[in-house]
Amino acid sequence: MLKIKEEFKKLIPALTSEEFKQLEQNCLDEGIREKIITWNGFIIDGHNRYEIATKHQLKFESESKEFKTENDVKEWMINNQFGRRNLSNYQRSVLALELESVFSARAKEKQKEAGGAVRQISDKAVIDTKKEVAKVANVSHDTIAKVKVIEAKATPEVKAQLSTGEVSINQVYQEIKKEEKKVEHTAKVLEARVETKVSDNIILGNSLEILETLEDGCIDIVLTDPPYGIDYVSNRSIYDNTITKRGLLNDGKDEAFDLLDKICEVLQRKTAENSHLYFFCSWSVFSKFETIISKYFTIKTPIVWDKGNKGSGDLDNDWGNQTEIVIYCVKGKKLVNNRRGNLISVPRLHTSKMIHPTQKPNELIKQILEVSFTDGDFIVDPFMGSGSTVKVCNELKAKCLGIELDKEMFNIANNYINGN
Repeated sequence: MLKIKEEFKKLIPALTSEEFKQLEQNCLDEGIREKIITWNGFIIDGHNRYEIATKHQLKFESESKEFKTENDVKEWMINNQFGRRNLSNYQRSVLALELESVFSARAKEKQKEAGGAVRQISDKAVIDTKKEVAKVANVSHDTIAKVKVIEAKATPEVKAQLSTGEVSINQVYQEIKKEEKKVEHTAKVLEARVETKVSDNIILGNSLEILETLEDGCIDIVLTDPPYGIDYVSNRSIYDNTITKRGLLNDGKDEAFDLLDKICEVLQRKTAENSHLYFFCSWSVFSKFETIISKYFTIKTPIVWDKGNKGSGDLDNDWGNQTEIVIYCVKGKKLVNNRRGNLISVPRLHTSKMIHPTQKPNELIKQILEVSFTDGDFIVDPFMGSGSTVKVCNELKAKCLGIELDKEMFNIANNYINGN
């Protein structure tokens, strides 16, 4: 009975299931025609044929070869594979890299023979080793270097895709380097994080004054729904006492825009070097909001919230509006967790379930934070309203602060956040 050495067997690129089935059928139809090659009783060529022969009790012949060392065996096996199979550049490179230690040992032996100290192996010997590996694989030095990184860091699933040609060496390598840069950048962001003490996560008072009490650079995410400057009162409900009939503070045209400008000026100082900011906004004031916010932050792709049903308005001469805009902007380069499309479809809340005239669904807040929130981030909502942002942050166990000027609304939000 022949012996199998796993160290040798792994040097043979695995057949696909289709290739193995075809080989198995050929062996059943024609017998085991080629000899199984061994060294010291271990198979060095013919692992698949031996498996098939054992499974179906087929006769086979074997031939023993002589080699001085296991390194010599490995070199023969790899060169034998190159001569017999149509391998991809990735597979060739992986096999050739198995010989790196062989070539390195050989370079050291030459160094000894030349009278040099082993521990002082020259750069030329190292370079020659790389050349030998690339030469055996018949690929460039650059390809070998990339495959070496891939072998160390890619998942088995990605390596399987490389073997079948579903993805290229360069694609996988670039993705690995991209992820490395993200990890490095995230580490730098965390290292530069500024901590601030917050005794309560909701505060009644003036946002401008309360924000000034925070440490500069401590806020990682701003998620807020400021007054739009439209003197908002909804006509959606036929009942006069519905929450949507309630007016908002600071919602006059001039005062709302002035407040937004002052808030952004403070936030520019209080936000971290790398931070994300989200401002809910009506299409009717988008241009004004954009002008103000862009003075302090870099506006990126606006997010469109699809509320699922049409709003009221001109029923005879206009399209029904069922969307709202979220101005997404950045300071520095805080990386997103996952890049998603800028359309979020979450049904608006029915007025019977609202505790604030412009309350946003918790699910909408969650989907936004899924893109931006990293453990340890400090999230601030300067216009807390219903407290949805704080409630979602509590569920995420995120450090947060909500600020609300309206005392009545603050008490309602407090009850909502704490489940009362």
